[in-house]
Amino acid sequence: MKNSKMSQELTEEDIKNRFITPAIEKSGWKKEQVRMEYSFTDGRIIVQGEYTKRGKIKKADYLLFYTDNTPLAIEAKNNNYSVGYGIQQGIEYAKILDVPFVYSSNSDGFVEHDMLRGIEKDVTLNEFPRPEDLWDRYINAKNIDSEIEETIKTPYYFSISNRKNPRYYQRIAINRTVEAIAKGENRILLVMATGTGKTYTAFQIVYRLKEAGLKKKVLYLADRNILIDQTMQNDFKSYEKVMTKIQKRMLDSSYEIYFGLYQQLSEYEGRKPYLEFKPDFFDLIIVDECHRGSAKEESQWREILEYFHTATQIGMTATPKETKKVSNISYFGEPIYTYSLKEGMNDGFLAPYKVIRVGLDKDLEGYRPGKGKKDIYGNEIEDREYNTNDYDKHLIIDDRTKKVAERITKFLKRKNRFSKTIAFCVDIDHGERLRQALVNENSDLIAENPKYIVKITGDDKFGKSQLDYFIDSDEKYPTVVTTSKLLSTGIDCKTCKLIVLDNNINSMTEFKQIIGRGTRLEIEKGKEYFTIMDFRGSTRLFADPEFDGEPVNIIDWNEGESPSERSKNNDESFDEGFSNGKKFRVNDIPVKILSEKVQCYDKDGNLITESIVDYSKRNILDEYRTIDKFLLRWNKETRKQIIIDELQERGVFLEEIKQESGKYDMDEFDLFAILLLIRNL
Repeated sequence: MKNSKMSQELTEEDIKNRFITPAIEKSGWKKEQVRMEYSFTDGRIIVQGEYTKRGKIKKADYLLFYTDNTPLAIEAKNNNYSVGYGIQQGIEYAKILDVPFVYSSNSDGFVEHDMLRGIEKDVTLNEFPRPEDLWDRYINAKNIDSEIEETIKTPYYFSISNRKNPRYYQRIAINRTVEAIAKGENRILLVMATGTGKTYTAFQIVYRLKEAGLKKKVLYLADRNILIDQTMQNDFKSYEKVMTKIQKRMLDSSYEIYFGLYQQLSEYEGRKPYLEFKPDFFDLIIVDECHRGSAKEESQWREILEYFHTATQIGMTATPKETKKVSNISYFGEPIYTYSLKEGMNDGFLAPYKVIRVGLDKDLEGYRPGKGKKDIYGNEIEDREYNTNDYDKHLIIDDRTKKVAERITKFLKRKNRFSKTIAFCVDIDHGERLRQALVNENSDLIAENPKYIVKITGDDKFGKSQLDYFIDSDEKYPTVVTTSKLLSTGIDCKTCKLIVLDNNINSMTEFKQIIGRGTRLEIEKGKEYFTIMDFRGSTRLFADPEFDGEPVNIIDWNEGESPSERSKNNDESFDEGFSNGKKFRVNDIPVKILSEKVQCYDKDGNLITESIVDYSKRNILDEYRTIDKFLLRWNKETRKQIIIDELQERGVFLEEIKQESGKYDMDEFDLFAILLLIRNL
């Protein structure tokens, strides 16, 4: 059908109101099933210098829900385009939203793309499918029988007045898990980046399964008290009357939901507490942070899971562990859903990061003590070349520790001295020495409150007692903490703005977990991004394809033992960074900073050297290869703000460019043109 002149002059809103919406409603879709202008991301946070801005949100013109759980996307365009013009963008959104059918339209009709069969066809305005028709096509394509159908279409989400419904990726994780369990699968792996709501997702899965009558007795397993306590006090609070925490290795069969440490169930003094329950007692087991002990075949943690083998078991992690000896995939199977750190940041749900790489002379050049050199204890130091792999493990250079403390303090003084900070050290001894060096650099604030700087490690009762205060967004103290491994996983400190890496990280799993300590957003508290200060070159791992890729079974590297394996008889996992072997210590070797590089995270997930002007030149050139191409677009576009908005999405901030370059009075056209000319020279 040929477009009429009148319809060509209609706006996109006119097209939707006059043609598309009536066609949808006429086919039986109720108003509550139709969501218009459906935004499903918050827009990436773009960081340049000290400035942050939000990028564009992703938004579907229509999203149709058969139930609250099952959406179908439609992308509408105005009548200046063909009926199928929006289909490719619709397919992109459908992949993200896990939607089976996509429609593109103008006033003439629809083009339908079936994601399940890969088939497209034209549909007239009067032939738009009824909800029941699409649902039948969906369940038939996925081989879903009537019993499973009732389970998956039941729109159960537990709603709390001050919380929204699940985000799109949480909905997908919940739906896929419920569907898999309804089909009889009993080993499931969910991979979700730190800060994306794994425990909230776990709660909604438990709620759906219990409401559907599929599961009654639930065990939630973790390896640290803080993980259990946070989960019970927050996401699972509505179950407080029917849930219990296993303590003192005592089990009570009268509850519905059990929270426990592996250590509380493992063998202790010849007794295995979990044997007090029959193997079929639990219907469902949630394994939090399953990259830790449960990934290892010979661990006592795995023994517990295998004892309750009839239960459906869901492993949840941000970092599935895959080595020659340790594998989540071999036990739980391939992930049924993965939501990565990169996706979380691009969607604007996670905080992006900047990296400050600090090069110390003794790190970059190495240090050789020379024959006969003695340490402060009178021990002769082995004459060889020492480097970052040795420092604080075999050789302690006091001035190196001091320079690290000085650089951290300088950063905080320039930014905000009360920015929550975690400094990761080689071991507990190193954590104590760095704490002391930081105290001396911040004596004024320490005099006001000694808790300004605290060491939190597995061996330190006082430090561990301060952990709840550190992660509390409303608590001022502690502000700066030093640690080894204890805070590397599962600790929810939303306001952490600075992560210091002064340890040698060779494990991708550990690296991703540490970075995850900073990825949570807390806009109300001024946390829009975080900074990583790297003294050991650990951020080289950002360039590794494995950093944000799909887990692959089996990877050829070894990561050593998990902390809880080494302390299985304790109620809390201890820091694995205890001092081992002899250490030499010197206090007469000067250390200085040789180099620094500041890098920021761009839209493609790469770290690029930060300079607002240089970065902007590069991004303008990416869009406009020549000045002629820029002029053609500029003259064609009646609303210049469209071009400005597009470049802002690429991180080009005009006001900031003017400020850094000193060109305060220059208009947008001249500024773009000059940057292009300079970049093309």
